[in-house]
Amino acid sequence: MQKASFNAVFDPHCRLLILGSLPGDASLTAGHYYAHPRNAFWPIISQLIDVDLTQRPFAERYTLIKQHGIALWDVVQQASRVGSLDTAIQAPQLNSLHTWCTELDQLQIVAFNGQTAAKYGSKLIPRYIKQVVLPSTSPAYTLNFNQKCHTWLTELAPHLKT
Repeated sequence: MQKASFNAVFDPHCRLLILGSLPGDASLTAGHYYAHPRNAFWPIISQLIDVDLTQRPFAERYTLIKQHGIALWDVVQQASRVGSLDTAIQAPQLNSLHTWCTELDQLQIVAFNGQTAAKYGSKLIPRYIKQVVLPSTSPAYTLNFNQKCHTWLTELAPHLKT
């Protein structure tokens, strides 16, 4: 089944870009990033920016993360995939990350949400931008929440707008 990523959520002055691989079925159905109720993304970002985003409408979540200098997008523009697992991605067509990143003149770091995003995206990021591979927030990745959260906060907090 053919699946496609969402448009990027960003402000031209973002400092931090978080890249996933390709939205899962729950997110595609909802039409929003990280919409699966067991995905740890929004609880982790809530702790990162010290604002509870988990009960807010997605439009408000996006506004608040942009205010903190955070952008979201996916590495894969479209691909064939049955189900939601990254391991099922076939024939990926990638977003034009290199060009896009060079246009974001305050971008300091690209954080890959999991190994698959990094596998497809790391070579597309300009070399002068720091990259970090973070534990996937997907419920399919079984590292516990506290371990995921600690790694995310340690790596990303220095790059937030205050």
